[in-house]
Amino acid sequence: MGQSKQAEHAGTQGKPEKIWTKDFVFICLANFFVFLGFQMTLPTLPLFVEELGGNDQLIGIVVGIFTFSALLLRPYAGHALETKGRRYVYLIGLAIFVLSVGSFGFAASLTLLLAIRIIQGIGWGFSTTASGTIATDIIPAKRRGEGMGYYGLSGNIALAFGPTLGLAFVGVLSFQQLFLICGALGLTALLLAVNINYKKVEEQPVTEKRKWDVYEKSALQPSLLLFFITVTFGGIASFLPIYAAQSKVTGIEWYFLLYAVALLISRTFAGRLYDQKGHRAVFIPGALLIIAAMILLAWLPNSFILYAAAVLYGLGFGTVQPALQAWSVKEAPANRRGMANATFFSFFDLGVGIGAITFGQVAHWLGYSSIYVVSAISVFISLLLYISFIVKKTA
Repeated sequence: MGQSKQAEHAGTQGKPEKIWTKDFVFICLANFFVFLGFQMTLPTLPLFVEELGGNDQLIGIVVGIFTFSALLLRPYAGHALETKGRRYVYLIGLAIFVLSVGSFGFAASLTLLLAIRIIQGIGWGFSTTASGTIATDIIPAKRRGEGMGYYGLSGNIALAFGPTLGLAFVGVLSFQQLFLICGALGLTALLLAVNINYKKVEEQPVTEKRKWDVYEKSALQPSLLLFFITVTFGGIASFLPIYAAQSKVTGIEWYFLLYAVALLISRTFAGRLYDQKGHRAVFIPGALLIIAAMILLAWLPNSFILYAAAVLYGLGFGTVQPALQAWSVKEAPANRRGMANATFFSFFDLGVGIGAITFGQVAHWLGYSSIYVVSAISVFISLLLYISFIVKKTA
């Protein structure tokens, strides 16, 4: 019997472990539907804030505030993933997301809308931390960069259609009906999530008393790099449609589509390149592409430049983000992957939130184009930090 097992092992050795299992397909589909519901709210929430009487600063606050509640809850989500299990955290997070997004249209004031956005952040923090951790559990370790690239595609495909679909619905439906549709998409994700087989992560030997912490040390470097990059996302999600309209540049709906297509393209090769050559092969080129995109947006003379910026930003962000996420869990112990993902997404949230809120003030004081100058500087800081990390590691 032992010989047959050895022969079986020898026969399978050399074959790449399978990524596309039933559970991986389900986690990708669930991620797609929750992100589709989320992405449909990105360009429509600012319009809803305007309808309720809000200005640029209030748009930034409403867009960014939910990331801070997500940020505060992620450390708890990371611990809960290891103590209460993946299923518990994921399903609770999705349920909160469904209820909060479906309630947006019933908010009769900005104060109530802000309160609901904070609750949404709790659901978002739980569900996205759990989803990324479940994906890393399911994907074979030797193909994690490639697998996380495919997993990320599910969110990118949602991005390709979500903003345009949301804007199209606003033209024919009420905000209340739109947000109910977004909640129904989250409910679809919840139904898919119920049917995933969740792996139980074995506890590793503990030599000292377990203590409460708010981050995973091994994930800090890639998470810090991500923070300075996702600051740019806060400026794009919140103000690019308004900036393009002010600049008399048409085709903003094509920006989101081209950005998403470029993300899709980059993710088909970036994850595999990371697995083969490591983050050094993908981070610097990706960061430079994002800087170039921000410079073009700061200039923005016409629609062609808008589309070029979309492609560059999509290629850059699609190259950098999955590599940083795979890096963040690579050195974490198996029983700390949840905390590593919590750390990674906490810095993601912090970047988006600070970007959205800060750029509301930047737009008020200096104009919309200044948002993208500051964004380029932020990514350049990330690039300098990365170089310093590499120099320190090789010294």
